[in-house]
Amino acid sequence: MEITLIVDAARAGQRLDRILSDAVPDRSRGAVQKAVEAGGCLVDGLPETAVSRKMKEGQEIRFTPPAAVTRLEAEEGHVDVIWHDAHMLVCRKPAGLTVHPCPSCPSGTLVQRLLGHFPQLAQQEGLRPGIVHRLDKDTSGLLLVALDEAARLALSDAFARRDVHKRYLALVRGVPEAHGVCREPVGRHPTVKIKMAVVPESRGGKPAHTEWDRLWSSPDNAFSLLAVRIHTGRTHQIRVHMAHAGHPLLGDALYAPAETARRAPRQMLHAWRLYFRHPQTGEDMRFCCPPPPDFLEAAVVNARRMQRIVLTGNPGSGKSAVGAALRKRGVPMISADALVAELYAPGGDAADHIARRWGPDLLDDRGGVDKNALLALFHDRPEARRDVEELSHALVRDAVERFWEDAEARGETCAVAEIPLYYECGWHNGAFTPQPAAVAIHCPQAARFARLSDNRGWTDEKSALIESWQWPAERKEAAADFVLDNSGDLAALDRAVDDLMSRLAERRSRDDAATRGVITDLCACNDASGEENA
Repeated sequence: MEITLIVDAARAGQRLDRILSDAVPDRSRGAVQKAVEAGGCLVDGLPETAVSRKMKEGQEIRFTPPAAVTRLEAEEGHVDVIWHDAHMLVCRKPAGLTVHPCPSCPSGTLVQRLLGHFPQLAQQEGLRPGIVHRLDKDTSGLLLVALDEAARLALSDAFARRDVHKRYLALVRGVPEAHGVCREPVGRHPTVKIKMAVVPESRGGKPAHTEWDRLWSSPDNAFSLLAVRIHTGRTHQIRVHMAHAGHPLLGDALYAPAETARRAPRQMLHAWRLYFRHPQTGEDMRFCCPPPPDFLEAAVVNARRMQRIVLTGNPGSGKSAVGAALRKRGVPMISADALVAELYAPGGDAADHIARRWGPDLLDDRGGVDKNALLALFHDRPEARRDVEELSHALVRDAVERFWEDAEARGETCAVAEIPLYYECGWHNGAFTPQPAAVAIHCPQAARFARLSDNRGWTDEKSALIESWQWPAERKEAAADFVLDNSGDLAALDRAVDDLMSRLAERRSRDDAATRGVITDLCACNDASGEENA
């Protein structure tokens, strides 16, 4: 049946799909949009497929609404039935499958698939035969379906009495309290038709009760795994309550901020456990199914952090050469020595501080720090070295942290900071989160002193003095996560860097596997509460 509309002054400037949705309120906006995009709309006699087109006063719209579903037909399609008898069944609903027909999804639903496997469902009336509770389209997990009218009535009554125990798994932003409860009423959003919201009962909200237990949080506290129990069954209840509590679901495009919504391909919600009494026998029925792979993968991906790497070692060990080799392989790099050089340059924070605190004679003709004069000061006044290092190290630490944060924001897999005094500064004791992997560069002292003499013109006495201010090389290597041997030629160094890259990749894989193992164990169905592992 075609309808014809003339856009009046009140409708002028509105989107085409909004005008049509108001004209056919028994069809969803999604169904209207699909009909327009399929060519079911003419504006002033010409086809119009842009649903967002703003209409002008006086335009004529002719529209053929999508047909409403009035009769169910069986469809082919797999149904993952966990258990069934003559009266009911329990199945695993995959994410992305709508439970029953509606205006925006008249076909391709779970009910129509079930009808193909259990034709007795057709004996029940309506478009939702056997459905005694529902899951959102993008929620996965356990669904209970009645196969006859007596079981449907009994199970519906059990749900109404709250005698059915439902527990979900959810990945949410941040770290909620270990055990939390939300009892805010839930109703239709006052302005957004497709959303629910916390709404006072005086304005149409219905009582809703959600509680959760925190099972695990990611090491950076960015997200958490919850076991959620709902005592009532309001539409979108968990999604609304968790967003209201400040911990929206990862991947929830409707209720989460865009950054959180982008962290997973769908809302990370899974119907995990289902307990009820058999309506005919009174037997306790207990079912559990672990979450699907996309749920586990979302946890692994969101727990994964860019690998932070520190290069350290004693003077002459070849940190810069290793850094150059890593840059050639596309690894972002920052050097603490280069940062210090900026601080010591004319106008640098350290240069200004040194001049004020220890005298302008420590600056060269350009206003930068005279390193030989500063070295002599350090030799005579150890407290001066501590003062200058305290300032410089704080500024360098902040710059390195910003470098890592920026690299991670760009999506880098790993990023390296060359920090000769990493251990001497105490930065291995939690200065950075997450803790970087430390790579100590090995080279015998004699070879290092020879390099310093050839490349920098240092005497052995100067090399020994600066070395005395650092941890012994053996101690650094013992504390490091990795040791890279740089005692050979450049070809040997290249091979050693390739080997390091392989070992770093293996560590990332182990970290992913560890996260996957933890989440898998927490979501398993073999705990002490006696639930059947379905």
